Amino acid sequence: MKLTCKEWVLTALLGTTAASALTTLILILVEATSVLLPADTKFGVVLDAGSSHTSLFVYRWPADKENDTGVVSQALACRVKGPGISSYASNPTQAGESLQGCLQEALAVVPAAQHQLTPLFLGATAGMRLLSQKNSSQAADIFAVVAQALGRAPLDFWGAELLPGQDEGAFGWITINYVLGLLVKSSPSRLVRHPCYHSGYQDTLSLAHLFQSPCVQATAPQHLPPNLTVEGTGNPRACVSAIRELFNFSSCKGRGDCAFNGVYQPPVRGQFYAFSSFYYTFHFLNLTSGQPLATANATIWEFCQKTWRQVEEASAGQDSQLRDYCASGLYILTLLLDGYGFSEDTWPSIEFRKQAGGTDIGWTLGYMLNLTNMIPAEVPAQWRAQSHGVWVASVTFVVLTLGAVLTAAWALLLWPWD
Repeated sequence: MKLTCKEWVLTALLGTTAASALTTLILILVEATSVLLPADTKFGVVLDAGSSHTSLFVYRWPADKENDTGVVSQALACRVKGPGISSYASNPTQAGESLQGCLQEALAVVPAAQHQLTPLFLGATAGMRLLSQKNSSQAADIFAVVAQALGRAPLDFWGAELLPGQDEGAFGWITINYVLGLLVKSSPSRLVRHPCYHSGYQDTLSLAHLFQSPCVQATAPQHLPPNLTVEGTGNPRACVSAIRELFNFSSCKGRGDCAFNGVYQPPVRGQFYAFSSFYYTFHFLNLTSGQPLATANATIWEFCQKTWRQVEEASAGQDSQLRDYCASGLYILTLLLDGYGFSEDTWPSIEFRKQAGGTDIGWTLGYMLNLTNMIPAEVPAQWRAQSHGVWVASVTFVVLTLGAVLTAAWALLLWPWD
């Protein structure tokens, strides 16, 4: 049957429309590739409640994880004002209040929409371990107050707990390998001479503080006044002798695979990183630039023999840990040399570092890495995408299709058909 002019034009327009639509669809489907949209960022907050102070760290990682472990980076490091929480044994309420400043900084870093999804954890280390041994009820009171204060924050509070020393060491090992890409009135007092403090130093300390010192070789006796006057003698040789009493070196005599106290240790080889108090002590003594062992040893002994007045004048009283650097330096030397077996030849393999890869070195990042294994990974949204050339061609054919449809409509409505 012969088509009329009107029918012929309509058929041609509809054919063009169908062809354009089919071509566009083929271009979209054939050349499209699957792409993954960027994943959301997740956050975690960890407080390191140490003996001298508390630090808060905010970590972040993409929600789609690598090998089931978040790619964690440090977003904030905040040092809490005041001493460690164990110092608030007589007033636990202040322990919780002291954390509020850094906690507010953390809330400003974590987006408000992420607050309830962000885990918050506090781990207490040396100071609280000692307090728990001395007075478990006081330690429990501090933990209760701290947990209450952190529980009021709009974050997902996971708890506050005492971190075992083994875990602290293990998480610190994880951290460094990860960031390196390796996986008041005083009572009557008694005078005690202290070889690890500088000559001329004198202070009145509680018994609890004194008998926690590695330089006092005695158990706290009974029926003594609550306070003791400590007078420094600046005797590094006597200080080292006292420190060595902390270690049982005889249990490893004749064994090449033992450090001290009968504990196994592999041979000393490879690269080592000393951080936390190791770094801060050696940084104060200007020994973090790879100085040889002889220089480190001489510097520490010379520092210990300075008078307290000389030490105070040199630091202008700006360092609250000033009196402890002598004891700490000698302890580090004893541990590394006599304990772990470093020598003049292997000493250069130790780096004293505060950070690596822009991240503070400590147990907190290691803990957060472990924590992210317990957080389910989110599957990123999947979409279809085209190359630029295919996208331009697709748009062109869409325009042609729309043009053909509009032309057909115009022809039907306005053309003067017979």
